[in-house]
Order: sequence, then C-alpha cells, then structure tokens
Amino acid sequence: MEAADCIIVINAGSSSIKFTLFVGPALLPSLKGKVENLYRGTTRFSAQDFQGAVVGERSWADAPLDHHAAMAFLIDFAGGHLQGLRVRGIGHRIVHGGVRYSGPQLLDDEALSYLETLAPLAPLHLPHNLAPVRAVAALAPGVPQVGCFDTAFHVGQPALAQAFALPESITSLGVRRYGFHGLSYEHIAYCLPLADPALASARVVAAHLGNGASMCAMAGGRSVASSMGFTAIDGLPMGTRCGALDPGVVLYLVDQLGMDVAAVQKLLYQESGLLGVSGISPDMRTLEASADPRAQLAIDLFTYRAGRELGSLAAALGGLDALVFSGGIGENSARVRAAICRDAAWLGVELDATLNAAAGSARAEAGGAFRISTAESRVAAWVVPANEELMIARHTLARLESHA
Repeated sequence: MEAADCIIVINAGSSSIKFTLFVGPALLPSLKGKVENLYRGTTRFSAQDFQGAVVGERSWADAPLDHHAAMAFLIDFAGGHLQGLRVRGIGHRIVHGGVRYSGPQLLDDEALSYLETLAPLAPLHLPHNLAPVRAVAALAPGVPQVGCFDTAFHVGQPALAQAFALPESITSLGVRRYGFHGLSYEHIAYCLPLADPALASARVVAAHLGNGASMCAMAGGRSVASSMGFTAIDGLPMGTRCGALDPGVVLYLVDQLGMDVAAVQKLLYQESGLLGVSGISPDMRTLEASADPRAQLAIDLFTYRAGRELGSLAAALGGLDALVFSGGIGENSARVRAAICRDAAWLGVELDATLNAAAGSARAEAGGAFRISTAESRVAAWVVPANEELMIARHTLARLESHA
C-alpha cells in the first residue's frame, strides 16, 4: 500500500452506516462519520476529521434515505474529500461468516450469495451489513470489497465449546455455537501484550459491554469459549436483547400466549434486556442517572449475569490471569466495572477504586490499555478501548495485498 492509498471501513446497521477512512501503510485514521435514521424520520449525515473538526453535515427531512441512497451519497462525499488519495479497497464489518469463512474474504457475487443464505442466523444484522456491499458493487464496481466477520475469531474454539446437545441431523445443518464480537476481541488480543508482554500467553476473559454485550475466554490470544452462541442474542442481557433464555420460555410464548415468530423475535431482540427490565431505556447512562428502582434492577441483573458468565468462562480456561473491559459500557461505566470486579473477588480480582474512577480520562490520554486493578491483585483488570474499525482496515489491507 502506497502513501497515497487509503482504506475505507464501513459498519452498517439496520438504520445507520458508519464509516472511517484510514490513510497510508500505517493506516492512520483521517476521517470518520455516519448516516443515521435511515428509512424513517429525518436522515442525518455528519463527518469529522480526527481532530474533531466537522467537515460535513446534511439532513433529509422529507425523504429519508435507504442503504443504497446513503451509500450513493457517501461515495459522492468521499470523492470530494479524498484529496488525491486512491481508495485501495473497502472493508465491511459483517456479523456472520457461517462455517465457510474463518478470515477476511473478498466479496464477489459467489461470496454474497453464500452470505445471504445466512440471513436467518442474524436476521436483524446480516441483511443490513450486506446492503452497502451491494450498493458499492453497483455504484463503484471497480473498488475491491472485503468482508470481515464477527464470527471468524471464534472458529478455532474446541469442538465441545461449539456444540449443542442436539441430534446430528440438526447440528449438521450448521446449528452450533458461533460467538460474535470477534473483531473487538481480536483487537483486545492484539493490544494486551503491548501493554504487558506477560499477557501474551495469559488466560483472559474479555467483556465487550455495550448495546450488544458478550464475554469471551481467550488463552494465548485465541478464543476458547464465548457467551454468545448460535445467534447474537445469547449470553448477557443487552440494551434491548434478552440474553440467555430457557428455550421453554419461547415455547410458552408461542403455545400459551399465541405469539407468532415475528412477535417473539421482536420481543427478544428489541423489547427485552435493559429496556425490558427497566421499562425506561436501553442506555446504561440513562439507567445510572435514574432513581427508579427498575433502573437499579436492570443494572443489577446485567452485572449479576456478567459475574455468572465470568465464572463459567474462567472454568473453561482452567483459571484466570486477566479480566478486560471494552465497549461503550465497559469503557465508560466505572459503576458497572466496580460491580463486576466486586463479584469476581473470589477469582482474585482486586479493583483499585481510584484507577477505576480515572479510567476514562486516563485511557483517552494514553490512547490504549489502562490497568484498573491494584498492584497486588492476583488477576489483573484492564480497560481496552474497542477499535473494530482498525482491525477491519488491517484485515482488508492484508487480504488485498495477498490477492494482488
């Protein structure tokens, strides 16, 4: 990759498209932005450079954009702000790679056709991940595109960690534990040895806590087990997702309450989690600021379940050397970190309250991993800022260079 080349990273959700521009062989972040409120209300666009200066804003009040129209606008916007840079390729965050893709993949028609068959495994994510890929293929067909999968990091887990106790006729169809948030965990595995070389071979449980939340057991930087399973709804309670649920509850909803598949899906994915328990908000910041007992219940359930998962994942590792927090809640909520570490005292976690309270500002200054446990703690606790975009940029560049 030459100095005048750049990689664009696209992270598309159901109602938004986020992008980041990385420049040169060092992949220096240069520009970032998002188009939000697709399909409904007022669609808004904003972009900033990495010094925080606004370089673009626009809104569409009367005719909200869809994914295709949003990508058409972003391609046009990028064309006016590349300043002589050549787009080497576009990297996309894609939630599911199935059993076929264990690493970054060039997104040709064959790959897209396969990925579209996986939509039932991630119905609220995968179609929206793929929509911008199709748009770019139509609008800028000469630009290579690479898919980077949230499931790929977990592909090497032991077979027992991926298995359900179901008949082979079902599991042979691909019904197994996949795990998600792999790009975030891969970034943590990259950062930890830089912060402390002893952690390169450590037994680590990483907690990616945000609107989507999961935990992952890693040994020597490799995934051993994950709280998420067949879909991104399993494991921890999340902003609006229920997390782990007795399958009998779903049968009850259908059989006794007469709910159809669409209603059950909406309940479990969009009306549960922190929002469902609190009845107030899916946002941890709002809940922490609330005096409503239901808000406290939602926070308590979230941290309790995290403690349960931590014990399970530590057992999968045969012990624990480090606990890592990442994601919007993991990086910004000292209260949640303190509660989880308190419940993990039996594992040897001893939190430094002063460091934990200062983690946000100290992390911003350091620009990387920040330890929040005491010097005497048998299990180190860290905060590592999530940066899936950088991992996608690295994967995209590597895949393009290996294909050249």
